[in-house]
Amino acid sequence: GIGMVHQHFMLVEAMTVLQNIILGDKRFKGIFIDHAARRKEILELSWRYGLNIDLEAKITDISVGAQQRVEILKALYRGAELLILDEPTAVLTDIEVEGLYTVIEKLKSEGKSIIFISHKMREVLHVSDRVTILRAGKAIQTLIASETDGKALANLMIGRDLIECEYEKKESGQSPVIELRSVDYNKTSKHNGLSGVSLMVRKGEILGVAGVDGNGQSQLSQIVTGVAMAEAGEVVLKGSKVHHVTAADFIEKNVSHIPEDRNRMGLVGNMTVEENLLLKSTQKCEFCNFNGWHLKKKAMRAYAETMREKYDIRCQGMDQEIRSLSGGNQQKVILARELEANPDLLVAVHPTRGLDIGATRYVRDSMIAARDAGCAVLLISADFDEVLQLSDRIIVMFEGKVMGEYSGKNPPISAISLAMAGK
Repeated sequence: GIGMVHQHFMLVEAMTVLQNIILGDKRFKGIFIDHAARRKEILELSWRYGLNIDLEAKITDISVGAQQRVEILKALYRGAELLILDEPTAVLTDIEVEGLYTVIEKLKSEGKSIIFISHKMREVLHVSDRVTILRAGKAIQTLIASETDGKALANLMIGRDLIECEYEKKESGQSPVIELRSVDYNKTSKHNGLSGVSLMVRKGEILGVAGVDGNGQSQLSQIVTGVAMAEAGEVVLKGSKVHHVTAADFIEKNVSHIPEDRNRMGLVGNMTVEENLLLKSTQKCEFCNFNGWHLKKKAMRAYAETMREKYDIRCQGMDQEIRSLSGGNQQKVILARELEANPDLLVAVHPTRGLDIGATRYVRDSMIAARDAGCAVLLISADFDEVLQLSDRIIVMFEGKVMGEYSGKNPPISAISLAMAGK
């Protein structure tokens, strides 16, 4: 009677929604599956709990929010009375979050029990009746949600008073590190393309990209890191037009990247902490001989230990597999690797997604420090508050287009919100 919806969904992307839900069902024996009966049962569950979904759609063709509904349906189909939701809003849009709240209320009204695991204080207080705070693997305290507030919860989470931080906004008059001029990429797709995108990021500033996730932000990050090439328009990096280059070429030009999915794009899960810290450095002369044929193990270990201490990476040792670390410590490994290169351009995509308050503060402080050291920072985030807090300038993306540009000082929140809706 216990169901789990993991932060990273456990779905077979090549299969349909129906196939994923009934996969591994042990209630029915034999070599034939009564798909009509299964479909009827699942449709009744989806109507009952407001989890509307196309059962014949492939997982690759549906949104992240829809994939989460599939996971919830999987658990309910197996008779779950207790549902555990691990960071359920980390990858959802605001509209999808509201939809999840509605589903949770419906489940509660039907007598289901919910464990809602999250670092987001407002969401915890919104959905919970009781709140238990965990720190370093221990239950610190349980509180009635209506009798506490976000600040008190945050202080209990990190073990000290969290001082509110306001970052200074700057206007950079320096030259642009990267510039996009009327860039198109897969422009016929409103949610997975770019159409006539123009922007520039200058030395010593943070340009924030606001917008509901899925409006071309992923494609923008691919263009400015060399993962994809513009189909039209110009990309100018450090004063030179970019033609037919690769991600490796961008790395050579001192571009660092905090990817949107650290597990798929930022880390190699079965490699060690040390190996992940040195992924971009093994060809450097201080770590190898004979053009990389022989690695200097002692030098590599000393460097990794220095990074561990400097970036407060909490692990059992340098030989621990990276996938066994917490999300916050995994992100610190990426930060250490990318920032120690002293980049000219840092592309940070959803850099604090799924992180606790302490790790979030650390990542944000690190980006501000990089900016103050002269780095150009392109911040792409679905967290509107994060964009407002960190950005010196803000652009808004909607359906692959730039809807407007705004100053980070006293930004017009109403105008930005309308632009995010395409108005």
